[in-house]
Amino acid sequence: MAFSYCLLQSHPFVLPVSLNLPPLSLSSKSLKPIYTIPHRELLTSISASTSPSPFLTHELPPEFTTEQLIDAIGQKNDETAALNLFHWASKQPDFEPTLPVYEEIIRKLGHLGSFDSMKQILEDMRVSNCSPNEGTFLIFIGSYGKRHLYDEAIGVLYVMEQAFGLKPSSFTYNFLLNVLVDGKKFELFESVLTMMFARGVEPEVSTFNIWIKSLHKSHQIRYASSVIEEMSNYGLAPDVITYTTIMQGYIEEGNLEAALRIREEMIAAQCPLSKQTVNILILGYCKEGRIEEALNLAEEMWVEGFRPDQTTFNTLVRGLCKFGHVKHALELFDLMLQEGFDLNTVTYNTLVTALCIHGQVDEAMGVFNQMISRDRSPDIVSYNILITTLCNKKQMEQAFEIACIMTDKGILPDVHTFSSLIRGLCLTKNHDLAYELFHGMKTAGCQPVAFTYNVLIGSLCSKGKLDRALGLFKEMESSGCTRDVVTYNTLISGFNKNKRIEEAEEIFDRMKLVGLQPNNITYNSLLYHYCKVGDIKKAAEIVQTMTSNGCEPDVATYRALIQGFCNVGRIEIAIRLLVTIQTKGMVLAPQTYNPLLQQLFKRKKAKAAMRLFREMKENGDPPDAFSYETVFRGLCSGGGPIGEAVDFVVEMTEKRLIPEFSTFRKLAERLCALSMEDTLVMLVERIMDTYFFSKNEVSMIKGFMKIHKFEDALATLGRILNRRNPKRGYK
Repeated sequence: MAFSYCLLQSHPFVLPVSLNLPPLSLSSKSLKPIYTIPHRELLTSISASTSPSPFLTHELPPEFTTEQLIDAIGQKNDETAALNLFHWASKQPDFEPTLPVYEEIIRKLGHLGSFDSMKQILEDMRVSNCSPNEGTFLIFIGSYGKRHLYDEAIGVLYVMEQAFGLKPSSFTYNFLLNVLVDGKKFELFESVLTMMFARGVEPEVSTFNIWIKSLHKSHQIRYASSVIEEMSNYGLAPDVITYTTIMQGYIEEGNLEAALRIREEMIAAQCPLSKQTVNILILGYCKEGRIEEALNLAEEMWVEGFRPDQTTFNTLVRGLCKFGHVKHALELFDLMLQEGFDLNTVTYNTLVTALCIHGQVDEAMGVFNQMISRDRSPDIVSYNILITTLCNKKQMEQAFEIACIMTDKGILPDVHTFSSLIRGLCLTKNHDLAYELFHGMKTAGCQPVAFTYNVLIGSLCSKGKLDRALGLFKEMESSGCTRDVVTYNTLISGFNKNKRIEEAEEIFDRMKLVGLQPNNITYNSLLYHYCKVGDIKKAAEIVQTMTSNGCEPDVATYRALIQGFCNVGRIEIAIRLLVTIQTKGMVLAPQTYNPLLQQLFKRKKAKAAMRLFREMKENGDPPDAFSYETVFRGLCSGGGPIGEAVDFVVEMTEKRLIPEFSTFRKLAERLCALSMEDTLVMLVERIMDTYFFSKNEVSMIKGFMKIHKFEDALATLGRILNRRNPKRGYK
């Protein structure tokens, strides 16, 4: 069945009205092939959910009241309709617009961004008997601020004073200053503040609080003390908002100790801590993982009348989860429920996320179901957390089931939902189905983002479909989706792995032309290719370019270089590179050592190879299966005493690793030639025990060895190993 049909057409089963999924047993449940999954018609549901609602009309009765007119204006969704209603009402006999009516139409026009019409209404007020007041101009300032027209917002001060004779008060200045701070227009803020002082407008505590808020938002909270000194010059003292804002600034900059000093100043000034103050301090402790101190503070403040609210618990739950204390977070969650706290969706989402990150998906489903049972409707974030986790675990049946339930609840999949599902399909090798969902996503009006494209481009590259990957790359440009470093890296890697290096370099050059800075992944991808083919000169050029552009070589860089030098037989340079890595304190993977082990054994330098192998273990870089096979092969190929090879087989079996049979056969022949059959029997028994041979298999092989038919014993051993794991090729 085609995936698009599964997705777009009705499925045979009916979902329950309310979500009550049993806990998923993801580790044991086997999944059906994706094409057999009965999907809800996700995209059809989207289309139905986005159909426009009927147009609502608001007719006024003949003898309407001012309140009815204000309500009707507020319901209008376009400039023309709002103005027509206002002008119609203004022409009615025995009706004259009052200040609240004028302000409502100005507010509506400001919301719609119709500033010319707002000015015309203001002019109408001038010629009428209804004069604007300070509040009228605050609407202008707020409307300009929401549209980021900050110069125009400042200009309102001049209109007030010069056109209407209203001198802006400290309240108007404070309102404007706050708008500028919220818009992060700090230079304009300073200009208006200077103007306020120059014009003799007396500041209030709130003025200085907004000033400190600007320091907080501009990451200059360290200058807050000078603002407090300035307050004292006006006979003003900091209040709870002053202190709390300063503490919040320090905590957001990671300076909890400075925030605690401000708390001491606050206590010394006999300024009581507010609930927000306590929550900010709890956040500071939680950000640094000092959860116990956060809980102690809450307990300490409880005695003084503090009662935790939703923010308190959300902060504590998030802090516990962030530092891996998920069990304690669940305990706190249960306590909150027992105490009757009305938990919001944020709390549930925090817990579900933490449980998913720690692989406890069944528990996450339990919390998810509990959210629904307590009438806390999951939002798009809630569903996406579960869908993403299930996709990462390649549990696509459950992921699509959750997505179907989500749309059934009237929540439309967003770009994150689609991208997670597409990635999951790629992870499960359902590349064509992922591509179909990608097209369905666009048809449904959900525009893919760079992440979505990158996943599909990577999928196509992995299948060698480079031309289709390039097609998506070009589509990103035509659709207005910005191509990022990951996009280029994915393509460069794909072309390299498919031995199309010239095209990979063209993409690399294009990446730089569009202003994107290549990173270590970019350079290492090119470097890997040239090292693999033994072009050390070109590899050196790439490293030089890499360092000159500010990219320091990493472990992957050195690993590629070591591989390259080993490939061309320049093992001494490879060893020096290994020493360089170690002196830099980099954590080395076995793949860095393995080429050196191979070359040392190839040159009959078994002792040096064994020293390197033991060094891997001592430095905390455990050898992998390939490392053991390389050493065993080297020891058995004349690279060392036979006793060392025997001991190494014992070591391998202790780690439940099976030696490569063709190499083991060589060792067995040498043992038989030296009349060391007992040693051979011991090794064969260890291999059978490590690989859990059946009683019959053990009996058969032991029987052959008992009558000294070692050739038959070894042949049987090889056949069984090959049958158990044919990919290893035990022959």
